[in-house]
Amino acid sequence: MGPLNGLRVIELAGIGPGPMCAMLLADLGADVVRIDRTEDSGLGVPMAPRFAVNSRSRRSISLDTKSAAGREAALRLIDGADVLIEGFRPGVAERLGLGPADCQARNPRLVYGRMTGFGQSGPLAEAAGHDINYIALTGALDAIGAAGAKPLPPLNLVGDYGGGALYLAFGIMSALFERQRSGRGQVVDAAMVDGAASLMSIFYGLHAAGHWAGGRGANLLDGGAPFYDSYETADGRHVALGALEPKFFAQLAARLGLDARFVRGQYERSLWPEMRAAIAAAVKTRTRDAWCAELEGSDACFAPVLSIAEAPQHPHARARGAFVSVDGVVQPAPAPRFDRCPPEPPRPAPKPGEHTDELLAEAGYGAAEVAALRAAGAAR
Repeated sequence: MGPLNGLRVIELAGIGPGPMCAMLLADLGADVVRIDRTEDSGLGVPMAPRFAVNSRSRRSISLDTKSAAGREAALRLIDGADVLIEGFRPGVAERLGLGPADCQARNPRLVYGRMTGFGQSGPLAEAAGHDINYIALTGALDAIGAAGAKPLPPLNLVGDYGGGALYLAFGIMSALFERQRSGRGQVVDAAMVDGAASLMSIFYGLHAAGHWAGGRGANLLDGGAPFYDSYETADGRHVALGALEPKFFAQLAARLGLDARFVRGQYERSLWPEMRAAIAAAVKTRTRDAWCAELEGSDACFAPVLSIAEAPQHPHARARGAFVSVDGVVQPAPAPRFDRCPPEPPRPAPKPGEHTDELLAEAGYGAAEVAALRAAGAAR
């Protein structure tokens, strides 16, 4: 049933890192209940629920939380919850009557997870933004991209999901651990600018030590080193090389037929332009699949650059069951893995309000009360 079996999470519907955090908890067995709006929210990219992978494995109830009856229904669900996740701008949950003080007055053990871009305080707290804006403030965006080119957005992995969803999930689980000692919940203020900055910790250390030069594509891990970069193959595809350590680079160099002086002077930056040209020329002589046959599985630190369509079909992914098909949609499997209590396979994302009657009944509402809520437009 998963290691989080028995954990009840209430998710106030949103976009981006909030749903991703809820998915991570649901994947590992938590009972996640999403409170959707009764009207079309316009959240995210319009598509059928089965394609909303980040919304998988939870139940949905549609409530008008702006109405007194809808708000009370939401609070009755929260009364029996361990965790609440919300991703509104600061102050919005309070204006709805669903802020931390409102919820914890009724449920003192509640861990209240707040997901924002800039945090609950500070001069930018109320400002609108997205992943690219948050990581721009941390030094992360400035460091990503080719030499001499503009900064390149790394999808929305660094702010929304790495610095946001993962840090919120970690914060929630930390607060739950502390609750075992104190018996009390607390507020987790997860800001994407904070999380993205934390992800940059090693680079701040390298910069302080004088080992991280200014400019993109000029350092060891940003494509500046020729032995840590991607290269085009004979068929127009690409391979990724990551032979940082001398012993691994020696293997790569031997397989590519590089001059021995490159191995002896791997970290001599004056050799890097010539080394890069030699590697590029060698890689260009074969197709991507031919290089896979030559290098994959060796200590040359090699991998083919796969597309989203190709990745699930790779033999290693297939052997580990790294991808699953849910309602005909191929998607990543839950991670990480557990030997004693593996989670159930993911379930398709619910339609908004799909479980409204079921969840209201669990909250103690009778059939007549449910009908009254529906008639008043407080539930859908």
